[in-house]
Amino acid sequence: MAGFVRASRARLQVPSTKLASARPRAVRGYATPGSSSSRGSTSSRSMYALYGAMGLILVGAATTRLVSDPTRLDGPSADREREFEKFGSPADFRKAIEQLRTDLSPEMVSTDLDVLKDHGFSVNTYHPGMAHTVVVFPDRTEDVVAVMKVATKYHMPVVAYSGGTSLEGHFTGIAGGCICVDMSGMNRILEIHEEDSDVVVQSGLSWEELNATLKEKEIPLFFPLDPGPGATVGGMIATGCSGTNAVKYGTAKSHWFINVTVVLPDGEVIKTRSRARKSSAGFDLTKLFIGAEGTLGIVTEATLRLTPLVPTSVAIASFPDVKQAADAVRDIVNSTAGDALQCIELVDDKFMYATNTYGTSQRKYLEKDSLFFKIQGSPSSIKENAGIIEGIVKKNGGLSFEVAESEKDAKDLWQDRKNGLWSAMSMVPNSKGWSTDVCVPIGRLADLVYETKKDLAKLGITSAIVGHAGDGNFHALLLFSNDKEFIAVREAVHRLVERALDMDGTCTGEHGVGIGKKEYLYQELGHGTVDLMKAIKRTVDPLGIMNPGKLYPDAETRPSVKHVDINTHGC
Repeated sequence: MAGFVRASRARLQVPSTKLASARPRAVRGYATPGSSSSRGSTSSRSMYALYGAMGLILVGAATTRLVSDPTRLDGPSADREREFEKFGSPADFRKAIEQLRTDLSPEMVSTDLDVLKDHGFSVNTYHPGMAHTVVVFPDRTEDVVAVMKVATKYHMPVVAYSGGTSLEGHFTGIAGGCICVDMSGMNRILEIHEEDSDVVVQSGLSWEELNATLKEKEIPLFFPLDPGPGATVGGMIATGCSGTNAVKYGTAKSHWFINVTVVLPDGEVIKTRSRARKSSAGFDLTKLFIGAEGTLGIVTEATLRLTPLVPTSVAIASFPDVKQAADAVRDIVNSTAGDALQCIELVDDKFMYATNTYGTSQRKYLEKDSLFFKIQGSPSSIKENAGIIEGIVKKNGGLSFEVAESEKDAKDLWQDRKNGLWSAMSMVPNSKGWSTDVCVPIGRLADLVYETKKDLAKLGITSAIVGHAGDGNFHALLLFSNDKEFIAVREAVHRLVERALDMDGTCTGEHGVGIGKKEYLYQELGHGTVDLMKAIKRTVDPLGIMNPGKLYPDAETRPSVKHVDINTHGC
C-alpha cells in the first residue's frame, strides 16, 4: 500500500504466517449465511440486530433499557441520544452488512448471536455491555479500509476490538447498532530490525507473543510495556497503557511507538511518520492516536522501539504500614539505586494474606504492607544496589528485606506478585471483582492508599490493593457478591477517583477512560482541554461514527449511581 515503509536490506523478514491465529475460523465465530456450521440462525441473527436497534443491554435473558438521565453512569445522555439520530437506519445497516459480505468475503462477516454478545460484553468489567450488530474479522489493512468505506456510506458506527482485556467498557456495542472490527487476526510480525532496535507489527499482536518470538530467535531485545496478559498492540495504543515496568521504561505515551498506520473514518490510510529514531517534521501525530481509544481511526500497524534485555533480580520488603512503605519508595527512587530499578510494586496486607492463603506459592510471607522490587544490572551492581535499598528500608522501619538467591527464586517471587489478582479473588468464594486504577504524584500515594483502605474497611468491602509505587499508580480490586455490595463498591470507586483528583492526580493511570471514567474529564482536564479534544474528534470524524459514547464526556455532570443489577453487567 502506498505510504508503507518496507525497510532496509538488513531487515529480518518474518513469515506472515508466523503468528497467525491458530484458531480455525469456525471457532473464532465466523458465520457464513445459510451454512450449517453457523451457530445462529438467520432469524435469530436478525432478532439480535433488532435488539441492538432498540437500545437494549443484554446478558443472557436479562435486559435493561438504556436511560437518558445524563447523571447516570449506565446510559447515554440526551445529547448522546440526539447524536445517535444521525446514524443510519436499521434498513441502512442491513444493506451495510450485505455489502461487507460482498466486498470482503462471507466468512469474514459474522452475525452469530454468541459472537455478537462475546464482543460486546466483558467479564473484566461491570460497566453496561451491549451486543454489536455485526462483527468483521479483517486480515490486512485493506480489509479495514473496506469496512470504513461501508461504515461511512451507511453512517454505521464502528468499534474496534482485539484482546478484549480492557476494563472501562471500551468495546461495548452502541445503542442503535454498530460494526465491531475484530483485529485479533491481524497478529503478524512484519519486520524485525535488530540493528535498529525496532520492529514492525500488525496491531492484533500481543506484547507477550512479540517478546516470546524475540526470545525464540535469540534476539537480546524486548518490548518493555507490560500491561495485563492478552493485551495487544492496538489496545495498548488505544488506552495509552503501561504496566509494572513503567518506573524504568515509561508508558505508551513515552517513545515506544515510533509510528502507526491508521485507517481514518473515511477509509483513507495514513502513516504518522517515518521509522527514523527522531523527527522534528510537523506534529507528532503518532501520539494523537495514543489514548484516543479508537475514536479517531483504527490502527492496523505500528513500529515499536525495542530495548536491550538486562539481567534482573527480585527483592521483597515488608513494613508495619503503608506510609512507611511509601516513604521508603520516595527515598529509594531518589537514591543512587533509583536508576537500577525496573519495578517497584506496593501491595497491602490483604494482598499478602491472599497470596499466603490462596496462592500457589510454596513461600510464606509476612502479611504486612510490602514492596516488590525488580533490580537490574550485573551481579555485582545488583548486590550493591540491593544493599542501598535494604539500608533505606531499615531507615523507614522495614520489618524484613529479602533478595532472590537464584534466577528460579526471582521468577517465583515475581510470579507471586503477578498471581495476586487470582489469589485475591479467592478471598470471598463465588464473588465478583471490580478492578480500577488512579494515579497521583508519588508523594501523595501513601495518603491515597491510607484513605482508601479506611473507606473500604468502614464499608466492610473485602479488597486488595496493588500500586505501581514508582510512578504513583494505584490499583484496587473490590469484591462483591450481591446488588447491595455492588452499589457500595461502585460508590467507593467514585470516591477513590474523587480522592485522586483532589490530590492533583488522574482518574486513570493506565486503564483508559472508556465509558467508566469519561465523566471525570472536565474536572481533571478543564473545559478548554476537553473542548479541544472534541474539536479534534469532529475534524477527524465528522460523522461521529468511531466508537461513539466513549472517552469524550457528554456534559459536566457529577456521576452517581441509582438502580443497578449485577446480573446485567459483564458476566
